[in-house]
Amino acid sequence: MAVRAIRGATQLEVDEREHLLARSAELVRAVLEANDLESADLISILFTVTPDLHSEFPAVAGRQIGLTDVPLMCMQEIDVPHALPRVVRMMVHADSPRSREKIQHVYLHGAVSLRPDLTGAQ
Repeated sequence: MAVRAIRGATQLEVDEREHLLARSAELVRAVLEANDLESADLISILFTVTPDLHSEFPAVAGRQIGLTDVPLMCMQEIDVPHALPRVVRMMVHADSPRSREKIQHVYLHGAVSLRPDLTGAQ
């Protein structure tokens, strides 16, 4: 086992609480599933949001799907003029038997454009 950092991101259509929670939960589930992780494997999750998102903390979605004993933290991204809008990013720290090369980073919806090298969207 080794500690791995796993990235993910999703783009929202609008800054509305229920939409943010749904997309954030979808992202967390997708990262866990893609990497065969369970709650017990998680060390922590850091979430960031672009400055145009403020309807809710993405960590609330993590709590709602059962990550009640995992440290979760939310932060705001720096306000870069050409950045993709309405993006929730996350970095999961987890214990995993996978090598670094086998870790699956997950980018959903419009966020696939952030890392086409990792999503096959080249």
